[in-house]
Amino acid sequence: MTSRPLDPYVDSEVGQLRAVLLHRPGTELSRLTPRNNDRLLFDGVPWVARAQEEHDAFAERLREHGVSVYYLADLLTDVLELAAARTDTIDAVLRDPRLGDDLGAVVRSHLGGLHPDQLSEVLIGGMLRSELPGGVGLPYALLGDQDFVVDPLPNALFTRDSSVWLREQVAVTSLAMPARQRESSLTGAIYAHHPMFNDPELLFAPDLEPLEGGDVLLLGPGVLAVGVGERTTPAGAERLARQAFARDLADQVLVVPIAQDRATMHLDTVCTMVDRDAMIVYPNIADGLVAYTLTAPDGPIGRLRVDGPQPFLVAAAEALQVDRIRTIDTGLDQVGAEREQWDDGNNTLSIAPRVTMAYERNHHTNRALQEAGIEVIEIAGSELGSGRGGPRCMSCPIVRDPLSSSGA
Repeated sequence: MTSRPLDPYVDSEVGQLRAVLLHRPGTELSRLTPRNNDRLLFDGVPWVARAQEEHDAFAERLREHGVSVYYLADLLTDVLELAAARTDTIDAVLRDPRLGDDLGAVVRSHLGGLHPDQLSEVLIGGMLRSELPGGVGLPYALLGDQDFVVDPLPNALFTRDSSVWLREQVAVTSLAMPARQRESSLTGAIYAHHPMFNDPELLFAPDLEPLEGGDVLLLGPGVLAVGVGERTTPAGAERLARQAFARDLADQVLVVPIAQDRATMHLDTVCTMVDRDAMIVYPNIADGLVAYTLTAPDGPIGRLRVDGPQPFLVAAAEALQVDRIRTIDTGLDQVGAEREQWDDGNNTLSIAPRVTMAYERNHHTNRALQEAGIEVIEIAGSELGSGRGGPRCMSCPIVRDPLSSSGA
């Protein structure tokens, strides 16, 4: 088991990136078919080998820029050597109400007897009825051989969503969609049991109101923006704000309503930070984004103060104490903007101030970024993008340099 401890710390979107959690796609993607891809939240059936090639190239570009890459499956396999982690992750499988008592008991026994690497494979890649020996019970009898007893987790690719680091503390999130809810049990087990993390203080837990990491932007030290819409509820945003205020991790939280639409499922699908005071924003909605500003209550049980709404970019500038937020103008018409929005043109991963990673297919957006003085590291994403997620979605920063020490 890897034991060299990290010192997790993240206080912005653009501080020099030092360590990141990724998930290399595997068996779970090969489980997608035209029959189940909608339920599992993919817009198509990806070419798995090509998706792996693209992901390997993404990880290598990160390493070339001094970023340590850790893989979710490797860390999960490590912790599954420990009884407590096995119990946590198997219990999450057994919470599926479709199993029933008799089949659930067989599943528990089978999973409990697997070697850590085999268990990790099943927890992420799923298990078909035909792969479970000795199945019993009515649910088992009515399943087809190619039906899942344990669902695969193809969206584990998007490690941003199941956890968010805020300074030295971690929010293990509450994922809204049934196809994704078990992902948090894996990240939670890793953070709780892997010696690399030394059991960090938990800021948020999966049994709380819906909150997903793609909706949480660390605009700068002490300033969060949280999108509410398809995946994160207002109550989830409020809970995160209250927790962050109580622990002196934030001074202001900007809550940003976004359309409940597949192309704009998270806040980071419509805007991401590319410099301390600069943002790429989906132009078709930029002028309509508003924010409600939450600030801390007067006492430990007081009500949060809610101000607004006001234009999001105005509220962000005020919270960051800058004259204005620079927005990158792509120059695209409505149709062109919609196309690049669908292809995650606004979902970029900054690895330092004015250095960002983006899908190569979004030519106009990338050129606009470059013309604005942002270095763009382009990566392929023809297959990775079939789950509607870009470089930011596919990465959970664990360590960034404090923004005050990250470049000019």
